[in-house]
Amino acid sequence: MQPSALVLTAALAALTLAGCNRSEPAAPAETAAPAEKRYPITGEVLSADPARKILIVHHDEIPGYMPEMTMEFLVSAGDLAVIQPGMRIRAEMIPSDTGDFRLEKIWPDDRTAAAAVEAGTKALRQDTMIRGRGVYREVGEQAPEFVLYDQNGTVVQSARFRGKQVMLNFIFTRCPVATMCPASTMKMMASQQLAKEAGVPNIEFVSITLDPAYDTPGVLKEYADVRGIDTTNFSFLTGPESAIKDLLAQFGVITAFEGNLINHTLATVLIDANGRIIHRADGSVWEPKDFVAKMKR
Repeated sequence: MQPSALVLTAALAALTLAGCNRSEPAAPAETAAPAEKRYPITGEVLSADPARKILIVHHDEIPGYMPEMTMEFLVSAGDLAVIQPGMRIRAEMIPSDTGDFRLEKIWPDDRTAAAAVEAGTKALRQDTMIRGRGVYREVGEQAPEFVLYDQNGTVVQSARFRGKQVMLNFIFTRCPVATMCPASTMKMMASQQLAKEAGVPNIEFVSITLDPAYDTPGVLKEYADVRGIDTTNFSFLTGPESAIKDLLAQFGVITAFEGNLINHTLATVLIDANGRIIHRADGSVWEPKDFVAKMKR
């Protein structure tokens, strides 16, 4: 029997028992460091220096702070793996007292890609509104359509998975609770390996972030790389907060934000080649072999 509205309501009441820290606890007010100054920035990447973890970017004017110019910026390993010369990006620039400049929250800024994601987000929002109180999709219903970015910064439309089975869940990279997102990722990896050993054809694995404000394509790329995840058929997706919220509602994942905490339920679903939800497991107590057994060979 699948979760009813009553079950989901009960899950919401129990969220405090399954909380994930969204970030490290803040220091006491009297010892807290001053907040970093951040500036929104757009520009074109000219080149990269992997050895120094540097991107050279010709950026647009930062009103009230800096004119248009070409500069070096420190970036993370994940961003360096995703961002290529010739790409336009948008990000947050953080200056330091030593004169270095760092970029975080880097997103592709391609107009065509952005327009596709925006159109997909609007369509998903409309679908959620039309469904109203029946927004939650039961086993047997079609999975919702979406347009998001993957860990390589590539636009991914859900239609890309049509004709394939999809095992899908929700996680976020900063979750430190071993029995929550880390356990879910490990089980998804185990399912991927078991499916490969069983010779399951046309199977894709998808993890969608709960925390798109932090989980950019570069952050997701580093998350996958650090864990040695085979991304040939395992995608990590992110995108506009509105799209993520609508997907959470339609897949019946409940979240509640309390300061620096994000409390959430867990759900893992199996979608068939026609886009229909055929199996669902709530919580973290499920076995990869059970999902693989339900995959059509």
